[in-house]
Amino acid sequence: MRYFIWISFDGTAYHGWQIQPNGISVQEQLQKNLSTVLRQPIEVTGAGRTDAGVHARRMCCHFDMDHTIDCDLLAFRLNHIFPHDISCIKVEPVEDEFHARFSAKKRTYRYFINKNKDPFLRFFSVKMTWELDIDLMNEAATYLLTVSDFKAFCKSKGDNKTTLCDVSVAQWVRTSPTTCYFEITANRFLRNMVRAVVGTLLDVGRHTITLSQFKTIVDKGTRSDAGQSMPAHGLFLWDIVY
Repeated sequence: MRYFIWISFDGTAYHGWQIQPNGISVQEQLQKNLSTVLRQPIEVTGAGRTDAGVHARRMCCHFDMDHTIDCDLLAFRLNHIFPHDISCIKVEPVEDEFHARFSAKKRTYRYFINKNKDPFLRFFSVKMTWELDIDLMNEAATYLLTVSDFKAFCKSKGDNKTTLCDVSVAQWVRTSPTTCYFEITANRFLRNMVRAVVGTLLDVGRHTITLSQFKTIVDKGTRSDAGQSMPAHGLFLWDIVY
């Protein structure tokens, strides 16, 4: 039987989602705890890969068992042994053909920015003192809904087979006079794409580049023309829709 497990995590202490030799990952921690609770080796497949320092409000992965399990009890036991920066939201049975990565229809990310020094946001939002033209940034973000090739925001020498993405939401939301976030929803994302998009939109908001120049950057598809990749700690995998 196949099970989906939904988790949330603070990515500060982790070298991203995927298991790697140079540091502890969320996947490694999850597999270790699942194997302990279920008393057998467990491998999980995630909905995607998050980079080092990126957080997740809702992350999904799947694992297989040869017998039924008590999902509520498993979630309870996992939360009892998980480190403080990982939480199990729920465990649920799914059809065997469901896949945490390939069955996902939409993923949503949010990138958080704050203007004032705030010790309670330092790990979950990026501090910026620039005055930002949110209206112009939203006008630029709307252009992302009209294109399909996001090569300009793809990490150079990446292993992507295609740079095509279907973006259905791209907007800046101001939550207070000093805080805002960028929300983007798509069927798939390229490695480092969201942080590069945010960096380029911030150039628009600071009037470093014009709206016309932003569109040219997107259309031309050259990563070196786009803005900087923003720090990881402001980024959250916010939700996944199946």
